[in-house]
Amino acid sequence: MKYRRFGRTELEMPVFSCGGMRYQYKWQDVSPREIPRENQINLEATIRRGVDLGIIHIETARGYGSSEMQLGNILPKLPREKLIVQTKVSPKPDAQEFRQQFNRSLSFLKLDYIDLLGIHGINTQELLEYSIKPGGCLDEARKLQAQGKVRFIGFSTHGPTDIIVKTIETGEFDYVNLHWYWINQGNWPAIEAASRQDMGVFIISPSDKGGKLYDPPAKLVDLCKPLSPMVFNDLFCLSHPQVHTLSLGAANPNDFDEHLKVLSLLDNSQDILNPILARLEEAAMDALGENWYRTWDIGLPSHEETPSGINIPVILWLRNLAIAYDMIEYGRMRYNLLGNGGHWFPGEKANNIKELDLTQCLVNSPHKHKIPDLLLDANRILFSEQVKRLSQS
Repeated sequence: MKYRRFGRTELEMPVFSCGGMRYQYKWQDVSPREIPRENQINLEATIRRGVDLGIIHIETARGYGSSEMQLGNILPKLPREKLIVQTKVSPKPDAQEFRQQFNRSLSFLKLDYIDLLGIHGINTQELLEYSIKPGGCLDEARKLQAQGKVRFIGFSTHGPTDIIVKTIETGEFDYVNLHWYWINQGNWPAIEAASRQDMGVFIISPSDKGGKLYDPPAKLVDLCKPLSPMVFNDLFCLSHPQVHTLSLGAANPNDFDEHLKVLSLLDNSQDILNPILARLEEAAMDALGENWYRTWDIGLPSHEETPSGINIPVILWLRNLAIAYDMIEYGRMRYNLLGNGGHWFPGEKANNIKELDLTQCLVNSPHKHKIPDLLLDANRILFSEQVKRLSQS
């Protein structure tokens, strides 16, 4: 395993983290008696395999259903001083509710303290204000820190880049969990802001939200050779020293195996990546046209600025991936979450685009005349049954 200094926490963080949202039994709290024996055995085997590999950062959340409770049956059996344990609690208008949720987490995990406590999902201005207002969640987390129950405080986010940067620039947080990977590099300004604050940087879901790379289309496989798309994306992310760890949502002990291939490549990352990046760019320009490839996102409105809340940037991005790299299944997974993702994945699909006048909201786009037809095409390619967030399952 390789390790990186996790910002001002000074923790030696493994470049891979064991994310705890895919091996649990349920997305809701359940009685311990309901946990199937085989599920718990698999979870414990997954954790032990990770720790044996040096993946000592175990990450979960109050919102991950039975994950914390099930981890509480294995963590006390492991050497506590070698582990970096993180959980996350969603921001609440009432800071006492935040504390109650944290106490529930600590009880489930059967630990005396948490290394990393994240405020879970600072995705909007309102949630930021809940978190940092006097007497709010952050103040409550500081009390927990003073009591020795928390070592370091950070936040996780699926929000827009400007909210992430604003949260980082408060200077109040030791680390951030955010989305950033090869297919979506829009949060790079937030990573740069975190680096200026000497914060730890944790990448959320690089293999799932980063492209469903455990089940890649054949075209993407060919373009990424000699690496698998998953190893390519890991190497791309970790080739940036500002990135410290990637979350692996392991559901089984062998889910770590493919990722481990990147460790021997890190010292030679640019020589390996450059020809792959060039092929990927060439394929996109061939499929989409160079002008569109280089300028498609200029002047696009946010979903708040668009009639019916249609998320034009996300929809066009997903269409680009589908056409350039045959990433249709990934596009469908994300597209059909629109309208049902709340502030975690906001905005609506384009299935009523013919009824809307987009003239005003597209006034700053060099492609304003053709975007309505492209949105129709995206809906044709990507629309299927409604998708729910995992926590709604």
